[in-house]
Amino acid sequence: MRVLAVAQQYGYQPNAIARTLNNQRSRLVAVVVNVIANPCEAQHLELLVHQLQARALVPIVLCCGDITDRLQLMRLASTYQVDHAIIFSDLVPLKDAMQIFRTGRLIILSEESIEDTRVSSVCFEGVEGASEIVDKLVGDGCKHFAYLCGRNSSWMDKQRRDWFSTALNRHGLTFEAEGHGDYSYDSGFKESSLLLRRKKIDALVCGNDVMAIGARDAAVRLLGRQVPGDLAIVGQDGVALAGWECNDLTTLALDQAAFIDAVMRLIERHEADDDSTGTAVIKFRARWGSTA
Repeated sequence: MRVLAVAQQYGYQPNAIARTLNNQRSRLVAVVVNVIANPCEAQHLELLVHQLQARALVPIVLCCGDITDRLQLMRLASTYQVDHAIIFSDLVPLKDAMQIFRTGRLIILSEESIEDTRVSSVCFEGVEGASEIVDKLVGDGCKHFAYLCGRNSSWMDKQRRDWFSTALNRHGLTFEAEGHGDYSYDSGFKESSLLLRRKKIDALVCGNDVMAIGARDAAVRLLGRQVPGDLAIVGQDGVALAGWECNDLTTLALDQAAFIDAVMRLIERHEADDDSTGTAVIKFRARWGSTA
């Protein structure tokens, strides 16, 4: 007690950097995301930061969406000898991340599990949820489907499109038209209005919820379409604003709490056993609203 009293009297604080040199643990976690402005990524990040802090782990957040030299950004973070790196961005090549964060353990979002002793992965499965949505839309009479992409370079977007394509194929249907947005409300509004003018569409699946809300507003306010009367609109992610009464969006939703819990379990495995890696599979499920 006397030692603590003296430390408090003189304002002494333990030196975390010096402690790192002693035990080879920094308690730092690099978190690589595309953009914080995206509601889905923002919700993920908030949940993750809270759980990291509860375990006395300190996040270093790297936003790489608008950065030209993303590798240099990660190199800067790696100089702090992070214990873990969580790659939420689909803009970062895995081989580069593994090379840069070679002193830490990686957790990445991936299309499939990765056979590497330093890397754990989180994979997503949405075929079942997409099939449930498509089955209902086809049952309601929808025959002409279109897809509004978010970013051509995104494997996540391609994966999501494939879930719905697989479901449509079982009914002998395909996407008859495709638009290209950037995950923003404005792109959803603009691109869907062009798409709906160009083709006879009665069901529009969007790459995320924000674009779907923009598409709904364009269809109703600009084109005079009835949603869901003569046009069904589906989003993806299941963000909070999609469930607001003013939006009430039908969406292929991710259980965000389960997702972050899975990430934290992988971190705990890394903390407990240096040779322990794993794969978590998180499902997207249909969440029904008034747009489909």
